[in-house]
Amino acid sequence: MATTKSLLNTPADFSPNTQLTIDGLQVPGRSGELLIDLLNRRTAVSAQKPVPQVCYVKQMGPIESCDTCLVKVNGELARACSTRVTAGMKVETAGEAVDIAQREAFDRILENHMLYCTVCDNNNQNCTIHNTTAVLDVKHQHREYRRKPYEKDMSNPFYRYDPDQCILCGRCVESCQNVQVNETLTIDWESEHPRVLWDGGTKIEGSSCVSCGHCVTVCPCNALMEKSMLGEAGYMTDLPSATLNNMIEVVKGVEPPIGYGPILSLSEMESEMRNERTKRTKTVCTYCAVGCSFEVWTKERHILKIEPTHGPANGISTCIKGKFAWGHINADDRLTKPLLRDGDGFREIEWDEALDIIEHTFKRIKNEHGPDALAFIASSKCTNEESFVMQKLARAVIGTNNVDNCARYCQNPATMGLQRTVGYGGDSGSIADIEKAGLVLIVGANPAENHPVLCTRIKRSHKHRGQRLIVADLRKHEMAERADIFFRPNPSTDAVWMCAVSKYIIDSGLAKMDFVNKWVNHFDEFKKSLEPFTMEYAEKITGVPAATLITVAHEIAAADGTCILFAMGVTQHCGGSDTATALSNLLLVTGNYMRPGAGAYPLRGHNNVQGASDFGSMPNVFSGYQKVDDPDIRAKFEADWGVTLPTTTGLDNHEMIRAIQAGSVKSLYIKGEDTITSDANAGDVGDALSVCEFLIVQDINFSETCRYADLVLPAVPSLEKEGTFTSTERRIQRIYKAIEPLGDAKADWEIIQLVANRMGGNWNYKHPSEIMDEVARLTPLFAGVSYTRLEGFDSLQWPVHADGTDSPLLFTEGFPFPDGKAKFHPVEYIPPSEASSKEFDLHLNNGRLLEHFEQGSMTYRTPGIKEITPNTWVEVSSELAAERGISTGRHVQLTSPYGIVRVQVIVTDRVQGKQLYMPLNSVEEPVNRLTSSFTDRATHTPAYKETAVRMSVLPEQGENPLPRRNFRYGKRTPQPGLEIERKWARKDYHLPGTSAADKLVQITSTTV
Repeated sequence: MATTKSLLNTPADFSPNTQLTIDGLQVPGRSGELLIDLLNRRTAVSAQKPVPQVCYVKQMGPIESCDTCLVKVNGELARACSTRVTAGMKVETAGEAVDIAQREAFDRILENHMLYCTVCDNNNQNCTIHNTTAVLDVKHQHREYRRKPYEKDMSNPFYRYDPDQCILCGRCVESCQNVQVNETLTIDWESEHPRVLWDGGTKIEGSSCVSCGHCVTVCPCNALMEKSMLGEAGYMTDLPSATLNNMIEVVKGVEPPIGYGPILSLSEMESEMRNERTKRTKTVCTYCAVGCSFEVWTKERHILKIEPTHGPANGISTCIKGKFAWGHINADDRLTKPLLRDGDGFREIEWDEALDIIEHTFKRIKNEHGPDALAFIASSKCTNEESFVMQKLARAVIGTNNVDNCARYCQNPATMGLQRTVGYGGDSGSIADIEKAGLVLIVGANPAENHPVLCTRIKRSHKHRGQRLIVADLRKHEMAERADIFFRPNPSTDAVWMCAVSKYIIDSGLAKMDFVNKWVNHFDEFKKSLEPFTMEYAEKITGVPAATLITVAHEIAAADGTCILFAMGVTQHCGGSDTATALSNLLLVTGNYMRPGAGAYPLRGHNNVQGASDFGSMPNVFSGYQKVDDPDIRAKFEADWGVTLPTTTGLDNHEMIRAIQAGSVKSLYIKGEDTITSDANAGDVGDALSVCEFLIVQDINFSETCRYADLVLPAVPSLEKEGTFTSTERRIQRIYKAIEPLGDAKADWEIIQLVANRMGGNWNYKHPSEIMDEVARLTPLFAGVSYTRLEGFDSLQWPVHADGTDSPLLFTEGFPFPDGKAKFHPVEYIPPSEASSKEFDLHLNNGRLLEHFEQGSMTYRTPGIKEITPNTWVEVSSELAAERGISTGRHVQLTSPYGIVRVQVIVTDRVQGKQLYMPLNSVEEPVNRLTSSFTDRATHTPAYKETAVRMSVLPEQGENPLPRRNFRYGKRTPQPGLEIERKWARKDYHLPGTSAADKLVQITSTTV
């Protein structure tokens, strides 16, 4: 039976329902809550002395390893962290017995840790050991500090482990086993000298550690620390190690006569001084769309560390990219001045000249060819405000609806499928709903690598809360390995098995007809459309046994809430919109909308791909998905902006490329998008960009697309500007400027305003908050959004009503259609555009990697990530490798009708038969050189996942393209948690305060 762990994204209910006595006073409490939480709340609102607690972290729950939180409960010593409140409980937090127990417990900790705070990089007023020394007013330690026979482990690129400073609290183990659930860390409690282990061994490098940083974040001292902190955080910490060691010895030498008080006072002064030069700024991650928020610690331009605390999406969690992949901020090739093409190269120019060129060229093209000869591509990595002003530039200043963003490459089919059926194209609920669902069904998504922090919530609930997990995918990725049911449908056939499951559920009387009859239209039409989708037909088309699909149907029907998570494996097909529609139909027929712990969750790929569309950078809608061809809506914007707006839908990304080739689009302005490495059929796109009359590329680094530009404009990354992002759960969050822009680079919204004003826009935004105020004024979906309501870590999930009330659960009182009802939308199965053939006999799948983002434009600029994963590769099944006579490391050439790439092989059982898988992490040999120009019929999203290739074996045999230090070689060591009972079973352990010898701890200074 799995042990129950708390939910990570659902706040606990602390409303009082009982009474207990604490230190002689009647106190209200919540029956069943942890006593430590009640005591901490009491301390926060009073002058009460806090109960010491070294191992407890609220978001993780009890570990029970440090014993410093011992109090008396009904006359007996008990750990406050694991004691549940009961009615009438009598608690004593002070007194001789409690004092002795707590001091004995902490003295054991000091035996494992040398206090040299003044010269420690972790002395930043958040070191739990330092702070507990002060809380207990420790003057001396009874046990002498004892070194361990282990060296520091410096083998990870991002953090180090110092066993000599490790107090064996087990926070890191708990976070790895049960928060991240990567299950790498353990402690060898039976050893003479216990220590933290990686995959049961002593070295980080080569283990299954994914460098998520959870362990470093929760470490209560300096045992685990970011390398970026070392020698940088303190005033005296960059001294040579010999000098530091001598200083430490001096400090330890004077401790016996004077006690810790004066020594800690000195370290606290030095710690306070650090605040003068260390800036802590709240920001939001700029990689995937989970929406992790945290503080970035900076010393001038040096990034000391990322510190997650209480972000609404992530709490204490990060992944390797959010925690460590910030090398692009200070990369040598940051753009700092505008660049003008000069022959085959570029030369730096000033902003005035750049704006002169834009003004002259835009006006000439508009006068000669009309406004629709210009087109604009916004960025999914820029802010909401920058998306809004980009589409406003196109519409209100230039006079065209030719504006789009990279949601066209991945997310629009998901949005279309949901808009067809339930009205809004966003997540039905929050990450909190996903973690509390009875069943999670993952289709065409790899969240452990693409949305890792969100995925930790699934892994935790699956491991400890009895959540069921079903995975449908071509490839056996981590979540497929963990799944209760895993099946591999044939490529592009997900809609078939979804329709078959829906039909089976209806025919078997398992449909939630009360919900359907009340809340959904067109049931009879939908039921009739399912007639072809028998289980026999589904098995024939998908290759999945009917028995498996019947089991899946019963699991969904029986579950207490089903969440379906899907991503590019669903959307990047010619029938992507139809598959998303079939998925939503299945949820409707099983009543899995309008309730917590249920619904559709299209996992957005970029940090602001949701917001880029939400705020109007699409050819058919203004902000909030208000239609450009609706006269009333258009009139509202015209009145506010004082312009006449275009009336017809503009060109999308795909159509822009075709129009450039046809000669009707003369100018393309690309903001924060590396189109040549992102769009499908890269060769064709490159041809178009080469003949574009005037191409502007606005970016932070010189991208591959910049090579085609006539003019390159230097923008700034997230840490150098303010604004908001919208995450996959529709959560709007603020980012704050942490450091000043480099050189002459400017925030994207500032650049766009400069361009707009050269074209007669007469804009006067002084801060992004003014842009958001305009959005709120014009957009019902965001009526109550303001920077005041988004202060700090506060967030809002749209729709946001004018009074500021937001919508964590999207559908509560109906659906956004005139009658409040959802719609079944029948679909037909149409085979993929490009199936395998005699010439192109292999199917090539593709996707992202955990450690890299997309092609690696940002992540390759972080040296540690490049060390872990320097190259790309193609995964080949064992059976295909045997058939072709190849092994890992062999160079092969992949050829499609559209291009060629040269890549090394990794032989693996993750793929089967004639399925290949190639990650996206390459600019030199990009997957999209092989992909076609076929698109989803409804949205023009490229069919990246419908790619047929042939493989030619080349003579070169190389080493494995994955270095041995890569985490994929590791072997996890799953445990229920810290397994603290093993510590308690040691002969040298007894509960502190239960032995007469425990009173011997010195608590007063020696008289000098």
